[in-house]
Amino acid sequence: MRVTWTLAGSGWADCTLEDHRAKAELTASDITSAPEELLTAVARLVAGETETRAQFEAEPIAYRWIFYREGLDAWFRVLELRHGSDHDNKGTEIWSSRLGIDQLARTMIRCFDEVAQTYGESGYRGKWGEHFPRTELEALRRLWGTHQHARTT
Repeated sequence: MRVTWTLAGSGWADCTLEDHRAKAELTASDITSAPEELLTAVARLVAGETETRAQFEAEPIAYRWIFYREGLDAWFRVLELRHGSDHDNKGTEIWSSRLGIDQLARTMIRCFDEVAQTYGESGYRGKWGEHFPRTELEALRRLWGTHQHARTT
């Protein structure tokens, strides 16, 4: 699985999810902390929570990520909602994937490492309008490292 985050303009980003079966394209606005929410949701899952969420606002539609954990596996769905306040059952599922916790964490870390390399932290701030989510990225990296270490000992 691959996730890419591309800054599309001042305060806008495109997020693409793809694997060997499918591809989904999402949009995010800087009116919410979309990258921070996404990284934090995955970190909470790695830390052992069984369900976490993140949401991208695309004004007026929204994309809601719902993550589930069972043992060492993660399953997540992305719903497209007409309005960000809508209940899950009003959303249309545009992505669904099951993978290991390690693979999910590695995918998100790789995505945002590539963002930092592509734009640089100041370039990111200039285009997105907010600071690069360094704190959330490093928290996920630390938790993932701890998770990997715990599995091998």
